[in-house]
Amino acid sequence: MAGVAVIMADPKQSGERLKYESVPLPEEIDKKSMRDEIVGSSGALQKVLSLVSKVAPTDATVLVTGETGTGKELVARAIHRRSHRSSRAFVCVNCAAVPRDLIASELFGHERGAFTGAIQQRLGRFELANGGTIFLDEVGELPLETQIALLHVLQEREFERVGGTRSIQTNVRVIAATNRNLRAALAAGTFRSDLFYRLNVFPIDMPPLRERREDIPVLVEYFVDHCTRKVGKNMQGITEESLDLLCSYPWPGNIRELQNVIERSVIMCETENFSVEKTWLSWLAQQPLATERKIPLDLSEKLAAKEIV
Repeated sequence: MAGVAVIMADPKQSGERLKYESVPLPEEIDKKSMRDEIVGSSGALQKVLSLVSKVAPTDATVLVTGETGTGKELVARAIHRRSHRSSRAFVCVNCAAVPRDLIASELFGHERGAFTGAIQQRLGRFELANGGTIFLDEVGELPLETQIALLHVLQEREFERVGGTRSIQTNVRVIAATNRNLRAALAAGTFRSDLFYRLNVFPIDMPPLRERREDIPVLVEYFVDHCTRKVGKNMQGITEESLDLLCSYPWPGNIRELQNVIERSVIMCETENFSVEKTWLSWLAQQPLATERKIPLDLSEKLAAKEIV
């Protein structure tokens, strides 16, 4: 993606904003081509979806917690799509992926000359998300000085660009996520308690895949169908041995790990029936087995358990 999608909060500022909107945004701005389905019908997932439907129409700050790969960003996108801000920007920032000395500039922007290399004014993600939603992934990785600035935004709905002196008003819904234990971080002094309570207005905890095993068959079918179309293959079914092993494996990497295993196996599979590649079959077979279950094998069968948010 090369362009920038900017929603103007005030038409009077459009000249200033357009002047600087050459700063590229990668995949952080929501696009129709992005896959944003939440698939499954387990009780654990239904509890999450119920919380999403309740909080989405509000402007409450949401804190999504859970292990890596459980789908925290999908929940954030679902909240945004069901909110009155759905027609505006959804801006995603991975706080762990930005260097500590640049994260403040990334979030709040900077003025020309604010630091070495700041050769022009740059809009931050809060300005680009004005009127919409900002998703702060891995918020537990923010340095303490940036935590203070974020707390000010949540309290006062305003911020200053790095090197700036003018307060900028913002109208942004904040959704944060982390796979860290923030209460332990509070005790260790690496995360501010006042910021935690500002973020934890409406907590949503994403269950790991091992706690929603009944969703695994649906997810397997979904990812097999998605991956076969992606690589141009046509598969008619799933081998029972592979499906039983996929359902019994504990999936420490959760849904992301399941998707990667299936995509790799689809690429390697040379038959009309999907099967996990032999190296993974031997690996999975060594893991502790869960209770066996009977799984439908026909990929074309409609599964009522599949829910698209």
